[in-house]
Amino acid sequence: MPKLEKRKIRVLLAKAGLDGHDRGIKIIAMALRDAGMEVIYLGLRRTPEEIVNAALDEDVDCIGVSLLSGAHNVLFSKIASLMKKKGLTNTFLFGGGIIPEDDIVRLKKKGVAEIFTPGAETEAIVRFIEGAIAKRRSTRERPF
Repeated sequence: MPKLEKRKIRVLLAKAGLDGHDRGIKIIAMALRDAGMEVIYLGLRRTPEEIVNAALDEDVDCIGVSLLSGAHNVLFSKIASLMKKKGLTNTFLFGGGIIPEDDIVRLKKKGVAEIFTPGAETEAIVRFIEGAIAKRRSTRERPF
């Protein structure tokens, strides 16, 4: 049986685009920290390039992006594309926001691991991240 890594889960969180509503992502950041994860929060109005470059610099396990501006199709697709281009194959992308179900299906096909919509419980987000990282660390394969 392979030995699991003991390093804390490292999560990069950011608000992409022109969206200025950050209460939700700050609540998520606190919940992830309370669960023992290391959280790097980039703040508001970050570009896809800034997000992916920070993920590379910080050696994170996953990237969480909050979008409430309606630009989710463009921004999530751009982030996923840059992650692939820059070799972030062991890092997964998840997000949250007011995103229609049809768009969620399309985003998952483009490489977004999960989308959490308003009302999602913080415990569900924590469990999702912990489960995905545990699977990756035990198999050394990308879970998505």
